[in-house]
Amino acid sequence: MPIASINPFTGDTIEEFAPHDPGEVENRIAQAAGAAAILRFSTTFEQRAQWMHASADILNDESEAAARTLTLEMGKPIRQARDEVSKCVRAMHFYAEHAEAFLSGESLDDAEPVGAAQAWTVWQPLGVVLAVMPWNLPLWQVIRFAAPALMAGNTGLLKHASNVPQSALYLDELFDKGGFPAGSFRTLLIGSARVSSVITDARVKAVTLTGSEPAGRSVASTAANEVKKAVLELGGSDPFIVMPSADLDAASTTAVRSRMTNNAQSCIAAKRFIVHTDVYDEFVGSFVDKMRSLVVGDPMDESTDVGPLATAAGHDDLSALVDDAVAKGATTLLGGAAVDGPGWFFPPTVLADLTDDMRIVQEETFGPVASLYRLTDREEATRVANQTTFGLSSAVWTLDSSEQDWFITTLDAGMVFLNGMSRSYPELPFGGIKNSGYGRELSSSGIREFCNQKTVWKA
Repeated sequence: MPIASINPFTGDTIEEFAPHDPGEVENRIAQAAGAAAILRFSTTFEQRAQWMHASADILNDESEAAARTLTLEMGKPIRQARDEVSKCVRAMHFYAEHAEAFLSGESLDDAEPVGAAQAWTVWQPLGVVLAVMPWNLPLWQVIRFAAPALMAGNTGLLKHASNVPQSALYLDELFDKGGFPAGSFRTLLIGSARVSSVITDARVKAVTLTGSEPAGRSVASTAANEVKKAVLELGGSDPFIVMPSADLDAASTTAVRSRMTNNAQSCIAAKRFIVHTDVYDEFVGSFVDKMRSLVVGDPMDESTDVGPLATAAGHDDLSALVDDAVAKGATTLLGGAAVDGPGWFFPPTVLADLTDDMRIVQEETFGPVASLYRLTDREEATRVANQTTFGLSSAVWTLDSSEQDWFITTLDAGMVFLNGMSRSYPELPFGGIKNSGYGRELSSSGIREFCNQKTVWKA
């Protein structure tokens, strides 16, 4: 696909960008490799923290323009775009403040059993890391890699999604303006077919990808063949379980937010709502009413809750999933049909009475469609929650402590949120299992993914 900003609200092409030719790609990899040597051997955590704080302050000062770029390129409501920028700023400050402690190493006090006078570990950067990133959170997905990577002393190369080039080019300059050595973070305007040649470049030491399962498999196989580290955050079809003891008003309000934030285009969004039969009718009535009240429209309008889907292909894929479910007997409680007119809009939709032969039961719905399941006990809830190939996050609403323990133990997911909404925080490890990927981002876990834990033994 072309590298172009296309307004999802109108379908109009704003600007096309020429891909970087092989010479420019070589130049940018060389810049990143040169900067990696500087960051590792000639800078301190204190110096990198100053640059990271400065970069965060620049992003904060430019937050309104950055937010409008996000809305223009991928269609998220402007209020949510501002929230995304603020989240990036907070994460950058967080890693500037905590990176040194996260990578402080560990002294092994009892060295005698290994015949040493002293033994300890140190964390050291790997070097140049390639990030292959998606369009749905054009700044946040990148910053949650870039902030820890740069603070650790690595450098970054970004292959961003082809429909958010303005966001990618903004990031290409941000860390330079904050004071990092030139080349510390560089954007590559290339198509997906050219990613493997970057991974196989000897100067590139590791790769991280957030995106689809097929893209993850491709990147992981190339990295494995090169014996290079990879971190993958792939799709999700997260369960949102509601048990009889739950606060149903809070649960239904949070369920709508969890499903619909970012125009319902988020791997970590709740997608399957698994509700105990004793409270099913009450929860569903409230949930559908709150979904119906959402304002769909121009994402630049401050009152809009839901904007268009980001791409025509995503719109068509979502329509096909809904059509398949309805054709096989699903009950449509709200929405269900694509909206005619300009822009790639799909209405808030709620489906019930799903059966295992429907594609939507197993596949990820990347858009404003919620699937409802009625269950009779916690065992059935777990079975339904675990029946997909994904395992990113999960949410469970129950005030019963024994049920909480049960779901923590039995759910196949990288994260469990109790009486709340699945979210990413700089302070918490983020990642999944099964076909949702491997490795962790954020917290101390995320900064250590692209470091070498070196053991030191001293006589």
